[in-house]
Formats: sequence, structure tokens, C-alpha cells
Amino acid sequence: MKKLPLMVVWLAAGGLVGGAETAKSAAADAAVAAPKAAPAKKAEAPQPAPTRADVAYGPHERHRLDFWQAKSATPTPVVFHIHGGGWVNGDKARVAGLERYLAAGISVVSINYRFIQHAIAAGVKPPVEWPIADAARALQYVRSQAGAWNLDKARIGATGGSAGACSSLWLAFHPDLAQAGSADPVARESTRLWCAAVSGAQTSLDPKELKEWTPNSRYGGHAFGFFPDPNDLKTRDTQFAAFLAARESVLPWIKKYSPIEHATKDDPPIYLHYAAAPALGQTQKDPTHTANYGVKLQEKLRALGVPCELVYPDAPDVTHKQIQDYLIATLKAPASPARR
Repeated sequence: MKKLPLMVVWLAAGGLVGGAETAKSAAADAAVAAPKAAPAKKAEAPQPAPTRADVAYGPHERHRLDFWQAKSATPTPVVFHIHGGGWVNGDKARVAGLERYLAAGISVVSINYRFIQHAIAAGVKPPVEWPIADAARALQYVRSQAGAWNLDKARIGATGGSAGACSSLWLAFHPDLAQAGSADPVARESTRLWCAAVSGAQTSLDPKELKEWTPNSRYGGHAFGFFPDPNDLKTRDTQFAAFLAARESVLPWIKKYSPIEHATKDDPPIYLHYAAAPALGQTQKDPTHTANYGVKLQEKLRALGVPCELVYPDAPDVTHKQIQDYLIATLKAPASPARR
């Protein structure tokens, strides 16, 4: 199992309350304008109310999670949901497949996290550090509640779309951030996963790779500060050319936060879902969520011997049509000898 005994990630990410840090966070929050309201959408079917709503896993107002407890006499697996929105908007409120998971005896957690705008306003570099660190901390917090919430610590599968998918894959591949000697019991918990099943995932944030895979790529620069006006989300993807030109200067950050860079042979199985078929080297209708990302990650994982199911319209070798099918089957399956 991967292990990374390094810095106190939560402290480095601004997670602990202290005089200067609290003032810094408050100033950052004040500087972040609320995203403009989206056009009204068709009413969605109501979801079951959370067993526990808006549970705080840290001091920031975005450090909140919802928990739905599946009925079970024994500890349950967990679907750990990270919402999408480019790390600049979105909310934990909706979880696709929620009732199916609960009916299958799988509990569900859905998290909020700080946005890139919060990090930029606080002077955090690179700004993607905060949403990624928050996801890791929330996962550790959930594990710390395993006894009280009747959870199986080992069987946690991450899911999400777009940026939530990228964060999920980062957790799946990154060495364990648990700090065995920490005085903080939450920090002592593991960040490793049983599996991850995601949609529209960005598997790399390297502009050079992205340009080769998909010539009209435009996403990713904002994660490293290439974001002209964080209060105007329309400017998010307008500096890809500048990001590519400055690649060498931010390459260590790119390597640190690109999920594909951390993949190794001991990683958990992965499920990737995309809305359209891949076409490597060709312009894509939706370059930010193209299956080209999935093709390249699957290539690497197969070479490492890590199971990876890639699903898109008319894809070959599809065993599970939907993310929910995969997570239920994988989280409820008997453990192989290697995973016991």
C-alpha cells in the first residue's frame, strides 16, 4: 500500500484554525463573490433527507458534508461523492443513484469543499491545493466516524463528475496521506480507496499532454492561477495558451495534482464513464470532458495491471453500463486475497 509520511497537509492547506490563519481565511472569503445564479432548471425529484446534514469536517463554511446511513446490522460500504463544477462552483445536495446505494446497503457521503476562488483570494499557490486537500480531509473525517456511523473503513469508493472526478482519481492514486504520529485523530486516518467510479474525468492537468491528446483543449490553467477574474467564471478557461507557454515554470505543481502522474500497480480498480466516444488527436465537441482523457489513463493502468473499465457509447468490453452498477458490484463483492 502506498504511504507518504510527509507534511501536515491539512495545516498546509489552511485547515486548522489559528489567529493569523483565521484572519487570512476570513479576508479571502470576503473577497470571493458568489457565482452568478444559473438559469432555472426543471424541478428534480426529491431525494431522501440525509441522516446527518451539514456535518462540519473543518472550520470553513464550505467544510460541510451530508451523510445518508444505510440500514444494516453490520458496517456498510460507503460511496464518497465529490461534486463537480470545475472547482469553482457546485454543491453537495444531489447524488445520482442515492436511493439505489441505500437499498443495496451502501451508505453515502457527499461533500462540499473550498473553491479555487477562495484559494486565490487567500494567496494559496497553486489554488487547486485547497479543493484537493479538502477532499482528502473529508475522507479522513468520514473514516474517523466509522464506529459511530456503522461504516466499513476499507470499502469506500469515490465518485463524482468533472472536477469531482479528477479529485476522486487523485485520491485513488495518491500515496496515503495518513500521519500515524499525529496528535489529530482525523489526520491519522487513511486516504486510500477501495475503488473509484467517475464521469467526465480530467485524468491529467498537463497542457502539453492535453494539447497532444485533444488539440482544442482549454481546461486546467485556473487550477494553477491562470484565471483573469476569479469572480467572473466565464474567464476560467481563457488563458490556456498562457498556461501552456508557462508550463515549465509550474510543472512541479502539474505533476503533483495530475491524477495520472500518481498511478502505480497497487492502486484500486477504476471505472471511467464519458458521454462521447474518444478520438485521439482530433478536435472534440467537449474537450474538457472528452473520453481521450480516459483512453490515456486506461493505457497506463493496463500497463500497470490495474483494472480499468472505460465506458462510452459503443465502447467494447463494457461490464457495467452505469456508475451505480459498478460501485454497487465492487463495494459489495467479496474481497480478493490481495485486498483482505
